[in-house]
Amino acid sequence: MSTAMLTRLAHYVPALRWGRHYRREQAMHDLMAALTVTLMLVPQALAYAILAGLPPQVGLYASLLPLIVYALLGTSATLAVGPVAVAALMTATAVAPYSAQSPALGLQAALILACLSGLFLMLAGMFKLGFLANFLSHPVMSGFIAGASLVIASSQLPTLLGIRAEGSHVLALWQSMLGQWPQIHLATAMLSVLTLLLLVLARRQGQSLLLSLGCSPFWAQALVRAVPALLVLIGTIVMHAGWALLTGVRTVGQIPAGLPALALPHGSLAMWQSLLAPALLISIIGTVESISVAQSLAMKRRERIDPDQELIALGGANLAASMSGGQPVTGGVSRSVVNMDAGAQTPAAGLFTALGMWLATVFLASWLSALPRFILASTIIVAVMSLVDGRVFIETWRRNRSDFAALLVTFMITLLVDIEHGISAGVLLSMAMHLYRSSRPHIAIVGQVPGTEHFRNVARHAVSVCPDVITLRVDESLYFANARYLEQKVLEVVADNPALKHVILMCSAVNEVDGSALEVLEAINHHLSALGIGFHLSEVKGPVMDMLQHAPLRQQLNGKIYLTQHQAYAALSCH
Repeated sequence: MSTAMLTRLAHYVPALRWGRHYRREQAMHDLMAALTVTLMLVPQALAYAILAGLPPQVGLYASLLPLIVYALLGTSATLAVGPVAVAALMTATAVAPYSAQSPALGLQAALILACLSGLFLMLAGMFKLGFLANFLSHPVMSGFIAGASLVIASSQLPTLLGIRAEGSHVLALWQSMLGQWPQIHLATAMLSVLTLLLLVLARRQGQSLLLSLGCSPFWAQALVRAVPALLVLIGTIVMHAGWALLTGVRTVGQIPAGLPALALPHGSLAMWQSLLAPALLISIIGTVESISVAQSLAMKRRERIDPDQELIALGGANLAASMSGGQPVTGGVSRSVVNMDAGAQTPAAGLFTALGMWLATVFLASWLSALPRFILASTIIVAVMSLVDGRVFIETWRRNRSDFAALLVTFMITLLVDIEHGISAGVLLSMAMHLYRSSRPHIAIVGQVPGTEHFRNVARHAVSVCPDVITLRVDESLYFANARYLEQKVLEVVADNPALKHVILMCSAVNEVDGSALEVLEAINHHLSALGIGFHLSEVKGPVMDMLQHAPLRQQLNGKIYLTQHQAYAALSCH
């Protein structure tokens, strides 16, 4: 294969780039990171499959082939792909109508969901549509994550109490649990409390305690992160011992040994159509979470990622999940951070993690059938509650009230209605906020800073102004949604200043003007001409000037176009 062809192929398969220079030292670091992540991923994979309403082995399958595909196609050296809590909950919501008919139909729906999500992501990457994820604002995403985390935590409480409770939303679930209060399984509840305490203490105090006992920082960190896996090991051994105290404690149940055959998901056309919207929402959330985590970790290591290639890699991982019996996957926050802290040097850490998960699936699956469900539920609750940050509500309220409104609405709808309506409302709110803000751009009356050629807002600085000349600076590109707002501001200025002779539109922040905005500028010019007021432009950028050259405004303008605002003010102002 020629060098040029290999280079071109490496653009789509980044593993060909780093693989050619892979060193033994890197392999050792990647192996250690993979061991740490595997210890985290085994209990999480089982837990998130159960959270999604699927058989536990589905989480294991989703942690094999998808990791290999991402390692080959992804550009992040540390992003750990696999089942995650939010995607699992969204999957549970989407497949619930089919799971109610039969578990097999629910699994079939989950495979279709992964397939559709993979197709959406790959198409978005190939058509370079990753920027669309930017329309989901940070406050909306924070509200959604907080609401979803509380929904997830609430959904696990019945398992901690050893009861069965259901509800279409959190309030209904809590009402159902209160009705089942007399049926609480005491042993399960007591062991659940103990497990939660151990997990919380390990997360908050474990490392400092081990350091005080003389443990090295590396091993202290590794042991703390292995606590969930250790609890899985201890809980399974105890259940296998058959203690009478544990009678009635629910276990994971039979996990088939081996791996499923590769196959494309199948189902009726109606099923595929009904899962289109949930798959799109899972793709959006996966994109935002994965790329933000990948970029954050890459920045710390002075590396770069390709967002569009990341979409292709995540799409490939989901397609692999759908063909190998797995649920939808995306990049996990906690596992990715652990992967980086544990020393991962290249995406090969994902390959080694997949190997570890294969060993666990083949050799431990039947043994893990005795694993108590309350341990997995406790692991989920501790993991998701770390995502809830109450400070974001206070900080957003102080910073921007409209952002706070979007955050609160998304949070409440996610919490009290359902997760799909919550994220749908969040996306719509994000777009509505963007349109509202861009439709009302900041427009300032500016004056000259004495002794300089600089012009600043008269409301913020001590500047000199001329009564018969007013300069308006618009701080955004002009397009159909905000052009009328500019016209309104110009007319207000004219009405408030009877002695006005000239209006200068300072365009230093205007990068683009569309056809509708050009028509509005022509209307402004017409109105001002009828009043005997000159209309002038200053600091017009090249692309905007190119458009003006071919527009009627260039010939109809009753004033001039000045290179700089200083030239315009010097020519028109009173002295």
